Amino acid sequence: MEVLAGLRLEELENLMDELGATKFRARQIHNWIYDKSVSSIDEMTNLAKDFREELKKRFIVTDTKIKIKQSSSDGTLKYLIEYPDGECVETVLMRFDNRANLTACVSSQVGCAVNCSFCATGKRGFIRNLTAKEIIEQVLTIQRDTGLKVTNIVFMGQGEPLLNLKNVLEALDMFNHDFQIGSRRITISTSGIIPKINELASCELQSTLAVSLHAPNHKLRAEIMPVENKYPIEELKKSLLNYIEKTGRRITIEYIMIHGFNDTVECAKELAYFLNDLKCNINLIPYNSVEETKYRKSSNNDIMKFKYLLEHSGKKVTVRLERGADIDAACGQLRGRSKLSDSSDS
Repeated sequence: MEVLAGLRLEELENLMDELGATKFRARQIHNWIYDKSVSSIDEMTNLAKDFREELKKRFIVTDTKIKIKQSSSDGTLKYLIEYPDGECVETVLMRFDNRANLTACVSSQVGCAVNCSFCATGKRGFIRNLTAKEIIEQVLTIQRDTGLKVTNIVFMGQGEPLLNLKNVLEALDMFNHDFQIGSRRITISTSGIIPKINELASCELQSTLAVSLHAPNHKLRAEIMPVENKYPIEELKKSLLNYIEKTGRRITIEYIMIHGFNDTVECAKELAYFLNDLKCNINLIPYNSVEETKYRKSSNNDIMKFKYLLEHSGKKVTVRLERGADIDAACGQLRGRSKLSDSSDS
């Protein structure tokens, strides 16, 4: 059976031509899939019953399944999504009481080759890239399950998005045009893949680039991020300056706060100096515990002191709200496999 989810309007129009139906039918089907987020052809009630039966002989809406769903006490939802080949990834829906935004944190790869020492995903190793269809299916799955419309996308789930840039850009284009999610509501995160940052700079996107820095110098960064040995922090800075010059866009610097490692006053001062000439905002992320690591979260006092010193240098600094930590849905905790049973926790 052929899958309808993931097809663009033009592709649906071509299918309708094959079936001898009008292009208007393609627009109706497109609306059911991307705006109303249906899971079956039977739900497309403004199509004639005979036509729906004809479609069902050849097509299904989706072949992606929710294997496990977990709900956090703060309203965050985490989904373990299974694709037809049996591989799974996790995607997260974050909701905030005082905001209308519904943010989907999507994965770009099954596993991850970057292997940051503080992150659960890297413990699994790299398995394969996700296709653009598999990326957008994560958002469609959320919308089908909740009946809600996702308003923001962050490529901050499993995998390194820039090591799957072709499919990430295709998915981003579909989020723009098929889901009607504006580019400025989409963030692409990277651990610092310099050639791909340079490639991205030439794409003239309006989306936000977020860079996982997590240390103010080469020595500390190399201890927790093996990517530093291939793409050193000073060279990374040059590529970010080039990106900012070409795009005119402000970037986001992500910095995980690890107790006794990168949260000292000296680190804050060194980071402020390093970022001085970069057009950026800084997002401090309290470390979320992962069983296989030795690291601990910085104290609130150390985080606020760190924030103050960076703000004193003139930068806009935020501390990320902790969402979904009780279901291992927070930053660095996604695995793409479950130690739980396959029953839903919804």
